Amino acid sequence: MIGCGTMGQAIVGGLLDAGVFARDHVVVTARTSEAARALEHKLGTSATMDNIAACRRANVVLIALKPQRVGLVVDQPAFREAATGKLVISIAAGVDLEQLSRWLPDAAVIRAMPNTPCLIGEGMTVIARGRAVTDVHAALAMRMFEAVGRCIELEDKHMDAVTSLNSSGPAFAYVILEALADGGVMIGLPRDVALQIAAQMFQGSARMVLGTGFHPAALKDQVTTPAGCTIAGILTMEDGRIRSVLARTVQEAARVASGLGKTPEKP
Repeated sequence: MIGCGTMGQAIVGGLLDAGVFARDHVVVTARTSEAARALEHKLGTSATMDNIAACRRANVVLIALKPQRVGLVVDQPAFREAATGKLVISIAAGVDLEQLSRWLPDAAVIRAMPNTPCLIGEGMTVIARGRAVTDVHAALAMRMFEAVGRCIELEDKHMDAVTSLNSSGPAFAYVILEALADGGVMIGLPRDVALQIAAQMFQGSARMVLGTGFHPAALKDQVTTPAGCTIAGILTMEDGRIRSVLARTVQEAARVASGLGKTPEKP
């Protein structure tokens, strides 16, 4: 694991808990000795500041760096040599397969886009495979990310949209959830009660979509009785153009995502 921040720790923790890898088969990297020691203590794995040495020891390399740092770390002869013939998976937003393949031409490169619910085993990850990636490589990547939630495969051309909807999406959902809880507080519910109700309602509603396979509109119609309170609330939402605002939110985040990693951080 090259770089082990919040997302990296979530993935490593899920892999260890699921038994995909043993602790003595995992090494993570950090930028400072203090951070490396903290990771060793927290994860029970080896930790180092030497990215190239870690890459040389590994069969699978997972890059969990900020987009601006990926090129700085991997676009150097020693890292290219260390990654030769290995499966390299990058979770950096905006860094596409063309860039990764140019930096690491002799590696089998996969681009992956997870989200923060991986922290609790409820993540969603989308992967895209480079030209040298075999079905065996892809199956291993799927198995890794299924240890922390769901995983599907798409083409690289969709990954900026995936970044917006999947990786930024939890933040959008939190804003909506908070707003609904605010509505509960406004009409008299205690804050903690309103938040608990709203969060469980969100979770249950999402599971209804995934579990039944029904379109959200069909599930909405099941709740919306004639002349009832639900349709009154829905029309108020429509007055605020909520559909177009949320859709444009995803569109704008995807636009920004497409530019991430294009301007590398200076050494």
